[in-house]
Amino acid sequence: MNLKGNIFDIQSFSVHDGPGCRTTVFFNGCPLQCRWCANPESWKIKSHIMFSELSCKYDKGCTACNDKCKNGGLTFDDSNKPILNWDICKTCTTFECAKSCYNNALKICSKEYSVEELMEIIKRDSNNWRSKGGVTFSGGEPLIHHEYLINILKECKKINIHTAIETSAYVSSDIFLNIMDYIDFAFIDLKHMDREKHKSQTGVYNDLIHQNIKLLKKCNWNGRLVIRVPVIGGFNDDDDNVYKIIDFMKENDLYEINLLPFHRLGESKWSQLGEIYDYNDKGDVDLSKLEEIQDKFLDNEIACYIGHETMF
Repeated sequence: MNLKGNIFDIQSFSVHDGPGCRTTVFFNGCPLQCRWCANPESWKIKSHIMFSELSCKYDKGCTACNDKCKNGGLTFDDSNKPILNWDICKTCTTFECAKSCYNNALKICSKEYSVEELMEIIKRDSNNWRSKGGVTFSGGEPLIHHEYLINILKECKKINIHTAIETSAYVSSDIFLNIMDYIDFAFIDLKHMDREKHKSQTGVYNDLIHQNIKLLKKCNWNGRLVIRVPVIGGFNDDDDNVYKIIDFMKENDLYEINLLPFHRLGESKWSQLGEIYDYNDKGDVDLSKLEEIQDKFLDNEIACYIGHETMF
């Protein structure tokens, strides 16, 4: 079986995605569509394009992509600046314009890797991890590629590579528990405890996520689990939600949580994908608010880390 995974980035020397120095593999495809997402290019499984006007050299006379699109998706204004018709571009499967762009202004947001190809990269990077490092599977949602991922994980275990995952846990419980058998360290996100509010900003209900966390804690899994919350001002930073997270964690014997401050580092990607970013003027949360939330967890004997100041 020639399994392949759709991956939009592989970062070596990552220090924020689990213990030690790591290689982080970012998979395409996500069942959630969080309105503040910093990696919206990860939503689709299959290849698609982004356009960064700041990287485009049209003002320097570059015409490399002229006449490359045969579908009418790419036109040019009087200054020769490319204009994308996103209704056409979002259905493209050939990407001739991006293949012609030498400046990476037009970019294909996915590449297929076989199990062998990805393992070659992981093994190469392993020389730089030192004792606590390993590989982290992120996304998007890596569990979408569960058949491919399980094969990668089995190969990692053969040579004692430490494995971590960053996941929403929004996948069937059988698949989730099967994958977790090969995971040493996990971040699982809790976006909001209220199912309706969760759906309003992520596109899905949280029932399956909660169910999978509960099942994981009941199955004698030997890994380390850190709950993560992207703290979004005006969405999930209120006391009611915080105390519901605390109750959920205590009920399920969970003792570590990582609060991620809201940021807009991925804002430009939304326009590069022809999408509208909802959080350009909301969502901010200051350090004092994060520390206030942190104190609530600490008062309930739950280890709580802010940002990347973690005890990994």
